[in-house]
Amino acid sequence: MQKKLSNIFEFRAFSNLSENEKRTFILHLIYSIIDGLILGLFALNEFILVKSLKGSNYQIGFLFQFTVIVLLLSIIINEVLKRIKRKKKLIRYVAIFTRIPLIFFVFFPKNIEELSANISFPIVFLLIFLIYYLANTLLFPAINHLLKNSYSNENFGKLYGYSSTVNKIMMLISTFLFGLILDFDNYAFTYIYPLVALLGILSIYILTKIEYEAYLIPLVKDKISVSIKSSFINMVAIFKNNKPFRDFEISFMYYGFAWMSTAAVITIFFEKSLNLNYSSIAFYKNAYNTLAIITLPYFGNLIGKIDPRKFAIFTFGSMLMHLFFMALTEFFPFYFDFFGLKIYYTLIISYVFYGIFSATMALLWYIGSAYFCKNEEAAEYQSIHLTVTGLRGVFAPLIGIFFYELMGFSGVFGISIFTLFIAMYIMYNSIRKQKDITSK
Repeated sequence: MQKKLSNIFEFRAFSNLSENEKRTFILHLIYSIIDGLILGLFALNEFILVKSLKGSNYQIGFLFQFTVIVLLLSIIINEVLKRIKRKKKLIRYVAIFTRIPLIFFVFFPKNIEELSANISFPIVFLLIFLIYYLANTLLFPAINHLLKNSYSNENFGKLYGYSSTVNKIMMLISTFLFGLILDFDNYAFTYIYPLVALLGILSIYILTKIEYEAYLIPLVKDKISVSIKSSFINMVAIFKNNKPFRDFEISFMYYGFAWMSTAAVITIFFEKSLNLNYSSIAFYKNAYNTLAIITLPYFGNLIGKIDPRKFAIFTFGSMLMHLFFMALTEFFPFYFDFFGLKIYYTLIISYVFYGIFSATMALLWYIGSAYFCKNEEAAEYQSIHLTVTGLRGVFAPLIGIFFYELMGFSGVFGISIFTLFIAMYIMYNSIRKQKDITSK
C-alpha cells in the first residue's frame, strides 16, 4: 500500500520532502483515512443517544463532557510516559483496552420494545464511550510529538492539512452512509460499532509505525507523585513566563466554554425544535465537512505563515457566526423538503461558517500550541493544552444544559456568542501588546 501511495510524491508540492517525511506522511495519511471513517460514524453519537436510546438532556451533556473531561489526566499521563521506554507498545495496549468495549454494542436493543424493558442502556452507552475517550489523553500528545519531530517546520502545517483533508473526506462519506442506514434501522449501530473496535486498534497500530529520533531524556528517579507535582509547577511556570501561550490558552478557555456549552444543546435543538431525522442531520454535518475539505489545504499553509493568535481570531469569529445563524433558525424556521431532508435557510448559512470553523480548528487545536515552544517541548505544551481543555469540560457541557432548561435555546446561544467575543478580544489584545513591546 505504501508503494502505491508513494506516487503522490511525484507532485511538485512534495518534491522537497525528506525520505523520513515521506514515510511519515504515508503512515499519517493511512491513519487519517481510518480515523476519519470512525469519526464519521461517531459524529451521530449524540443523536443515537437521544433518538434511538431516548437519553435525557443531562445524559447528552455527559456524553459531550466525556470527550474532554478525560483530558484532565494529560499531565499525569505525560509523567507516566516519561517512565516508560517502550512507548509505542504502551500506545498499542491502550488502543486495545479502550476499543474492545465497543464490541458490547452487539448486546444492545434492536428495537424500542427491547429498550423499554431495560432503561440502563443509555448509561452503558456513556460508560463505553468514557473508556473509549480515555485513550485521547495519550494519543493526542503522541500524535503531536510524533509529527512535530518527523515533519520540518516548513512542511508541518501543510502536511497536517493534507492529512486532515483526507480525514474530513472519510468523515463525510461515513456520516452520510451511516445517516441513511440509521433512518432505515435506528439500531444499526449495534452491529456497526463492534466493527469499529477492530478499525480503531488497526489505526493506532499504523500510527505507532512512525519513526522519529527521540530526544534523550534523563532517567526519571523521582516518585510519580513528586513528578506530577513538579509538572503542575512547571505548567504554572510556563504560563507565567510564556505570555503569548498563556493568552492563547485563556482565550481558548472562553472559546471552549462557548463550544462545549452549546454542543449538547444543539443536539436537543435539532431533535425537539427542528425534528430532524438522521439523514437531515448527516446532511448538515456533511455540508460543513465539504467546505472544510475544500479549505483545509489553504488554511494548512496559512497557519504556518501567520501568528496563530490571528488564526485563532478568525477561527473564533467563524464559530460566533455559526451560533448567530443557528439562533436565528428558532425565530425564522423556514425550510423546504428535498428528498426527505429538511433544509432550513438560516441553518445552511450557519453551517457554511461552521465549515470554515471546522477547517481552521482542526489545525489550531491540534498543532497551535506547538508554535509557542521548541520541538522537544511540543508534547509537554500539548499536554498542558489538553489539561486545560479537560478543565473546562468539567462544567461547560452541563452548564449549557442548565442554561437551556432555565433560559431556552436563545439564552444559551446568546451567552456563548458573548464569550466568543471575549476570546477574540484576548487574542487581539495579546498581539497588540506584543507589538508595543517589540516596537520599543
